Amino acid sequence: MSDPINGTDILILLNTGTIAVPVWTAHAHQRDASLDETNEYIDTSSKASRKRTGLAGRYSASYSLDGLEIYDDAAQIVIQDAVRDGDLVQVMRSRNGANLEWAYAVITSFTRNYPDQDASTYSATFEITGDWTPA
Repeated sequence: MSDPINGTDILILLNTGTIAVPVWTAHAHQRDASLDETNEYIDTSSKASRKRTGLAGRYSASYSLDGLEIYDDAAQIVIQDAVRDGDLVQVMRSRNGANLEWAYAVITSFTRNYPDQDASTYSATFEITGDWTPA
């Protein structure tokens, strides 16, 4: 039986290089990340049966993450620029330093919080576009 995965072992990386020469960079001081994968439901039920039937519809995936705000963090700079310019970014999921899979994404939100007498934080949401590619 395999051991449970410690969430600390999973990091979301961002390509801070180029598509030709990617540089996979972890977000500095990443605190939390979540991957949400969904299928829309296509209802194929009819009057022929009382039971509901269906098919898997459009697949979608999104990443959300948050961490401590670091002004010179390369990944945060790429996020900020991509949000402002409307560019796609490349994201990678890694476990214990081993890259697992990557995809292109649209950043749909980038929020920075500056509370009084507390650490400044950021959060970002990435909507995956296209397929996942094994690393």
